[in-house]
Amino acid sequence: MNARDNSGQVLKYASGYHAPVLCKAVIQGLVTKPDGTYVDGTLGGGGHTAAMLEELGSEGNVIAIDRDDDAIAETSKRLAIDMDSGRLRILKGNFSEILSLLEDAGIEKIDGLLLDLGVSSHQLDVAERGFSHRMSGPLDMRMDRSAGMPADELINTAQFHELANLLRRFGEEPRAGRIAKEIVAARPFATTENLAELIRSITPHAKVSKTLSRVFQALRIAVNGELEALDQVLLDSRDVLTEGGRLAVISYHSLEDRQVKRFMRSGNFDGKVERDFYGNKISPWNEITRKPISADETEIEANPRSRSARLRIAERIKDSDNTLKAE
Repeated sequence: MNARDNSGQVLKYASGYHAPVLCKAVIQGLVTKPDGTYVDGTLGGGGHTAAMLEELGSEGNVIAIDRDDDAIAETSKRLAIDMDSGRLRILKGNFSEILSLLEDAGIEKIDGLLLDLGVSSHQLDVAERGFSHRMSGPLDMRMDRSAGMPADELINTAQFHELANLLRRFGEEPRAGRIAKEIVAARPFATTENLAELIRSITPHAKVSKTLSRVFQALRIAVNGELEALDQVLLDSRDVLTEGGRLAVISYHSLEDRQVKRFMRSGNFDGKVERDFYGNKISPWNEITRKPISADETEIEANPRSRSARLRIAERIKDSDNTLKAE
């Protein structure tokens, strides 16, 4: 059976809004209690949420979080029956606010937390959102369009060294200094097309695609505070997950995956593994996936955007039992 024959199964939970990646692996690794309470920290088009609800029993429920009004409106219609039954609650906010969001919802502990990082297909495909360099639209990039500084304001007001630093840090762009200099000289910018045209004009043809992706990624991460939000939710996951609860994170670039890997392995962002007197590893986590799970050829053919996805899963262990056998 080839990839095309299986594409329907791979895209079972997809919608016109977004196609969730690694759905089967997420559910298998995350959902361990049929009657548990699970949080989808990145609701998007509701694909992963729908899969969780299907896997859970009648007593199981899902809390879904998103800061994008489009995502909330779309999924509220798609999963209206589950909302009416009380099995699904949708909360507007940033997953970095998970402690206060769950407290306001009257929830102390959860059995699993999913974070599907990056942008949704809808955000990329709708020109007016300003996420894609392939379409012309306002240079916005905010996931929550009711708050924060849009990308055009950022690049039109930031100093040279600030632009160079964010392109280097968030985009891992080797020509960050040159690009920042050209942006400052050519601004103001109003549209994605304006910025993309400049990048194309100063970049060798063979490197244009990767450079555009890096620049737009860097601006998006900066505008939305994505890495800071990720740090916060990872730290807070230790407090909201019950013993045996699982944390699943899907990342799409090395900056995110590096943070997640270090945190799940050591419990901190330095990657420094603490050990007790006997040399046993001390950590609040037991890694379920020693290596990240990636999409197979079937899924990549059905959903090309799954190509860069990396899934890591860890299990919360007792604070009193957080000494693991030496590796």
